[in-house]
Amino acid sequence: MLLNTIEMAPADPILGLTDAFKADTNVAKINLGVGVYQDATGKTPTLESVKEAAKQVIASETTKSYLPITGDPGYGAVVQQMLFGDDHAIITDKRAATAHTPGGTGALRVAGDFIHRKFPGATIWLSDPTWANHKAIFESARVPVKTYAYLDAARTGLDFDAMTAGLANIAPGDVVLLHACCHNPTGVDPNIAQWKAIAELIKTRGAFPLVDFAYQGFGDGLEEDAAGLRALLDICPEVMICSSFSKNFGLYRERVGAFTLVAADSNTLAKAVSHVKICIRTNYSNPPAHGAALVTTILNDASLQTQWEAELTAMRARINEMRQTFVKSLADAGATRDYSFIASQRGMFSFSGLNPDQVRQLQADHAVYIVGSGRINVAGMTADNMDRLCKAIVAVGG
Repeated sequence: MLLNTIEMAPADPILGLTDAFKADTNVAKINLGVGVYQDATGKTPTLESVKEAAKQVIASETTKSYLPITGDPGYGAVVQQMLFGDDHAIITDKRAATAHTPGGTGALRVAGDFIHRKFPGATIWLSDPTWANHKAIFESARVPVKTYAYLDAARTGLDFDAMTAGLANIAPGDVVLLHACCHNPTGVDPNIAQWKAIAELIKTRGAFPLVDFAYQGFGDGLEEDAAGLRALLDICPEVMICSSFSKNFGLYRERVGAFTLVAADSNTLAKAVSHVKICIRTNYSNPPAHGAALVTTILNDASLQTQWEAELTAMRARINEMRQTFVKSLADAGATRDYSFIASQRGMFSFSGLNPDQVRQLQADHAVYIVGSGRINVAGMTADNMDRLCKAIVAVGG
């Protein structure tokens, strides 16, 4: 008997929160934990552009045979166009290769396995704080993890001096994970000048940048949100990029992600990709087809792309409106703290500054569910739940 020796594992800090929310019988409960977009009615919609693309994909599909290890090359091409822009030198010089992965999480695990396989002495450096799953993913891939400072003392903005001081300690060959935009969990991003300085520091230290790009289009726009990555690419010849289309296409359950490797030249790239393929083959072997086909169809059809971009713009506008409303509603509810910093953050998340005790009290007394770190999913706010949410935050001393 082996299984009866196993103790219960701790619940996932984010997905476990959803389980607790579902079990709560309070009809006024509010879920601001898991990172999914919700519309003004509190629903996570299927985009109309995605529905139309699905019709085309199903009508044109002729086989259910396996995809290549790295997925459909057409998908890789549209991913690179989104990341780098049309006719970027990285594309024309064939310095990048993209593998379709099961979501952004799958891309991060491929990156972790690749790092462990080919750079076994490397440590990966994560921002403090970062997405709750980052540390676990890389530790599972047997990559040592350290952190660099990110937020200022008030936990409301970027402490760039502390960040660069921390990165100055990294060893040659180490990996630095950066969030391309809409930093999770804080919503605080470097500006372009800071991105360039970060890139120069990473290059000087001989480190390898890994960019987590999960929210393109949710910050300021598709091109604007790629500006930091492109500034990095102008300086660093080798970059790993893990991207996801869960949020900007609303394809959460389709698991549509990508691992893109940029090398200094095409010959080096080919050798590196041969090892990436081994990492994939010994993990999930090859990716699912449907979600990537939806993305490829939309981005290769001018009409569908225009429709999708309009839907993405509407999602971004709603999130930014909720940020503004949240700040005002907290003040109207009697909050003594200045929450104006939330309006300047970007993406789905804000680091609220609520402490773990306040988070527990919100859940126990008010059926408001947020992550223990104080991260709030702004996209879960609606006009209907805003007043109750803000009064609950004030009631727990927020």
